[in-house]
Amino acid sequence: MATFISHNPAETESLGEIWGRMAQRGCVIALSGDLGAGKTQLVKGLARGLGIAACVHSPTFTLVNEYDGGHLRLFHLDLYRLETPEQITTAGLEEFLQPDGVTVIEWAERLNPEFKSQKQGKSGWTIFAKIEITGETERRIIYDNFGA
Repeated sequence: MATFISHNPAETESLGEIWGRMAQRGCVIALSGDLGAGKTQLVKGLARGLGIAACVHSPTFTLVNEYDGGHLRLFHLDLYRLETPEQITTAGLEEFLQPDGVTVIEWAERLNPEFKSQKQGKSGWTIFAKIEITGETERRIIYDNFGA
């Protein structure tokens, strides 16, 4: 596990950008953290690291946003409005757990417990990251190292 202290949203985006440059096809990044912790900020940087120029925003009401234009396709899921693993299955989101590209899941703690114990799928890594609010703009990001 690694820990990164972000002092502002730009630093959170910079970490995401590094992850985007390192990400490989099939990578799933599972994010958890309170409202306003910076999950979407991290995804904005990740998209930039993948070479995606589109404006990234939270898919809270659509559940999934897809972004093309980079060296890998980005699938951005937000499970905030779903309360059970059964609702996730019914919504058809399981297909994004082994993506042809990179998937980032906000509110990943709502996933099926079996997914949480998965470290590497057939096609790539699963990275777990928790963002903790430690100050007005400061965040502690605890995450699995890429490729570990």
